[in-house]
Amino acid sequence: MTAVATAHVTEDATQDIAELIRVSVPQRSLGRDLRATSIVWRRELLRFQADRLRIISSLIQPVLFLLVLGTGLSRLAGRGLPPGLSFNTFIYPGVLCMSVLFTSLFSAGSIVWDREFGFLREMLVAPVSRSALVIGKCLGGATVATVQGLVILALAGLVNVPYNPLLFLTVIGELLLLSFTLTAFGVALAARISQMQAFMALNQMLVMPLFFLSGALYPLGGLPRWLAIVTRFDPLSYIVDPMRHAVFSHLSLPPGASASIAQGISWDGWVVPDGLSLGIVAVIGIAMLFLAIAQFRKTE
Repeated sequence: MTAVATAHVTEDATQDIAELIRVSVPQRSLGRDLRATSIVWRRELLRFQADRLRIISSLIQPVLFLLVLGTGLSRLAGRGLPPGLSFNTFIYPGVLCMSVLFTSLFSAGSIVWDREFGFLREMLVAPVSRSALVIGKCLGGATVATVQGLVILALAGLVNVPYNPLLFLTVIGELLLLSFTLTAFGVALAARISQMQAFMALNQMLVMPLFFLSGALYPLGGLPRWLAIVTRFDPLSYIVDPMRHAVFSHLSLPPGASASIAQGISWDGWVVPDGLSLGIVAVIGIAMLFLAIAQFRKTE
């Protein structure tokens, strides 16, 4: 009887200890997913705000292209431009996209750092859907990149672009769309990369071709057929030209000048309208977002 009583007491004590150390994991819900998205978004903003060197370094290259390269090539490349339009003004929309391009992909690359230091694993085991984490990451990167683009947008007066509220709202919307698409693309790439060196090498391999094939430095009309075909597969091509149209519409240019130097992407002679171009970028961004979510669901 004593042994039975002792065993019974031991079993009760074990159950009590199990009750004490039991971890209560909250159930997933839409509210928790939205909160997780907000936290990841704010984390990207705080990380960007604290890294002043990153802010400065990511602005150097666009400023060099706009003020140094644009001024240096103005005597050579500016001869084919209409009166009242400088080469600096012509490449200004492309430089805006360039500032967003670098910052968006760099923001996505922070996932690789989080994986190396173990923070990504802590995020993935949280009781929230992984899609919420990916959306928060993409929104955070898009916000940071757009803010970075606003700095270049503030330099509009240096290249004779007017400070027009409607123009700025249009350009900001286009920058936000582009930055979200590029961040989602970068997140989809970074989700399966374990080393920062590999991501940076891939980043360097993609950034410059995306920029130079977008028509940021030259009109897309009149290109050789092989080059015109390649530019159609560059998502930046579908945002540079609508942004250029928005800027040129607020300049005092001769009649027909804007159409002659900003012909945009064409499919077998049919020029793609600005609305369709922006829609294509949006579709690419959504597709990249779903691809990034799928990649994160495979990540352990």
